[in-house]
Amino acid sequence: MKYLCLVYADEERIAALSDREWEVLVAENLALCEELRRTGHYVSAAPLDSVRTAATVRVRHGAMATTDGPFAETKEQLGGYYLIEARDLNEAIQVAGRIPGARFGSIEVRRIRAHDPREPWPRHG
Repeated sequence: MKYLCLVYADEERIAALSDREWEVLVAENLALCEELRRTGHYVSAAPLDSVRTAATVRVRHGAMATTDGPFAETKEQLGGYYLIEARDLNEAIQVAGRIPGARFGSIEVRRIRAHDPREPWPRHG
């Protein structure tokens, strides 16, 4: 099964890292990606640009509105993701616990639902 590990952290805290601390963090992420490749867990991973470059889009009553930045005011912002393969949620959680960003914020782990594109999207519940 595929799981999406969403990496949330306070951008200001990350920006405050020294150059050396940043280099170590990047190296740890790259090493984890390589390890996940070797163990068959890796599907994809990437950092995201700052929330300062983001836009939120809403459509209400047929009218589109955009706002700068993320959807919600929060101390932690979505900073990147890991898409992994895991047997179950427990294994996915174990992998997520090794993501270096967990030390600076949180990792949300969500299963990717299997879906036949010819069928309607399933409801949550």
